[in-house]
Amino acid sequence: MPTADQIHFGLSEIANSWPYLAIFWHVYFLVIAVLLVFRAGSSARICGLLLSLPLFSVGTLAWMAKNPFNGMVFTALGMVLLVVSSIYSRINTSVSTGWTLGAGILMSGFGFVYPHFIVTESYIEYLYSAPTGLIPCPTLSVVIGLSLILGWHRSRSWSYVLGTTGLFYGIYGATYLGVTLDWVLFVGALLLIWSSTWKKLADPARSDRVDENGPPDKALQSDAAKPRR
Repeated sequence: MPTADQIHFGLSEIANSWPYLAIFWHVYFLVIAVLLVFRAGSSARICGLLLSLPLFSVGTLAWMAKNPFNGMVFTALGMVLLVVSSIYSRINTSVSTGWTLGAGILMSGFGFVYPHFIVTESYIEYLYSAPTGLIPCPTLSVVIGLSLILGWHRSRSWSYVLGTTGLFYGIYGATYLGVTLDWVLFVGALLLIWSSTWKKLADPARSDRVDENGPPDKALQSDAAKPRR
């Protein structure tokens, strides 16, 4: 198993060797956030695809850096989330409210300016060159944050898979690699998992099912739930 110093060096090399790719992912996250947040009723399938793509980027760079563990984890994670989102192909997303929205904004912002691993001459550079989309923790932070904002915490399968990965990398980074900031990822992943226990994505098979605490959640309701004439 690689030492903490070896892993830290590998992540630093990735973070500092792909500045233009980091800029691309920053622009990418800004664009999809604006499109998905301000365009109500976006397809959950498209939303899931857009949130999954940065995970494949992390996996690809990990393979190139000869880190097979991160390569396998993020490639598999991206594929699983694509499968999950395809299940809800007829469901539309909507922006969350309350504490989930607030937590999502904080997590997205944290991952967007993740202040570790890169060498900069100015703090301003974190706004566009932080290793988001390049290495695990900042990427997971942004994807978890957008998942909370866009209502994906209603999907238990999405939340448990993504959240569990976030928990692992949060603990691993904070304890083994000594990156204290990664506790923020741990907390965000925990909130994603916890919130999924009381807010569920509409069931595509039975979207007209009445929840035991009230009517079905209309935030991500399938077209199949509409009354027929």
